[in-house]
Amino acid sequence: MNRFRAFAFLLVLLLLVSSASAQAPSYKVAKRFELGGDGGWDYLSVDAAARRIYVSRATRVMVVDADSGKLLGEIPDTPGVHGIAIANDLGRGFISAGRANSVTIFDLKTMAVISKVDVGQNPDAILYEPKTKRVFTFNGRSNDSTVLDGAAGTVAGTIPLGGKPEFSVHDDKGTVYVNIEDKSEVAAIDAKTMKVTSRWSIAPGEEPSGLAIDRKKGRLFSVCNNKLMVVSDAAAGKVIGTAPIGAGTDGAGFDPDYGFAFSSNGDGTLTVVSEVSPGKFDAVQNAETQQRARTMTIDPKTHAIYLPAAKFGAAPAATPENPRPRPAMEPNSFVLLVVSK
Repeated sequence: MNRFRAFAFLLVLLLLVSSASAQAPSYKVAKRFELGGDGGWDYLSVDAAARRIYVSRATRVMVVDADSGKLLGEIPDTPGVHGIAIANDLGRGFISAGRANSVTIFDLKTMAVISKVDVGQNPDAILYEPKTKRVFTFNGRSNDSTVLDGAAGTVAGTIPLGGKPEFSVHDDKGTVYVNIEDKSEVAAIDAKTMKVTSRWSIAPGEEPSGLAIDRKKGRLFSVCNNKLMVVSDAAAGKVIGTAPIGAGTDGAGFDPDYGFAFSSNGDGTLTVVSEVSPGKFDAVQNAETQQRARTMTIDPKTHAIYLPAAKFGAAPAATPENPRPRPAMEPNSFVLLVVSK
């Protein structure tokens, strides 16, 4: 009887180990799109239907074929570009130009600029909310959100946010969520009334940047400067869990088909987070990417994850005029990493 119990215990243990191994992800860099060119970068967006990736590059937006990595064209004159929002139902895209305090509206088919609209100070993240067909810019310096009528291309209103906004998502039901970086909060916005309806602390997370959403379960994933991903119940407006992530994060994502949340980290890793048991979240992989690959987007069609990166030389010597000099990007080293399972 004791031998039978021991055998049964070993069998169960082997089955558990096998099951855990089968569920463990194995993300890795599968392709590298060599794009080159000058200028830093921030956010990027994928248009899965048109098979295009829009990549911010300091003063312009690069438009890249999502499958081949071929450069299809560029949208110029977007100084201090941060983000790109895609509105397929309107046939339009929207670009936040931080240094110009404006949004560039362009045609998705031709990439031609339609118009430019003045918004708040230093528009950073930008979001298209499909239920109201409105575009929300999140303005880092004026601590507010400018709301545009997506079809008309005109300002519909301004929403005070009470702090510095970072990335945002929507729930497909008319609510927009945004990280408030300097308050370590999430704010919920009614897209129709253009009012903040609730806000909550995401402690122990600090200085949240990237934000992702699981629309089916109503969960938000805020990636924070203190190497934590904080999971919130969006409806209840409260934190329900945390998971460790890499250092220097600036981007987050969620794949609804695989059930994984992601944090793209400047330390050269992509942290994969899973709900390992009910209400318990943990990092199940830290995939190797490249130093400074800290923003990301997910292609919902292929499940590929795209991360921009480049190589940098050593920082120059500090001077009284420039006590914290930044290293220079190596010429033509800019790439788009394609990560997949």
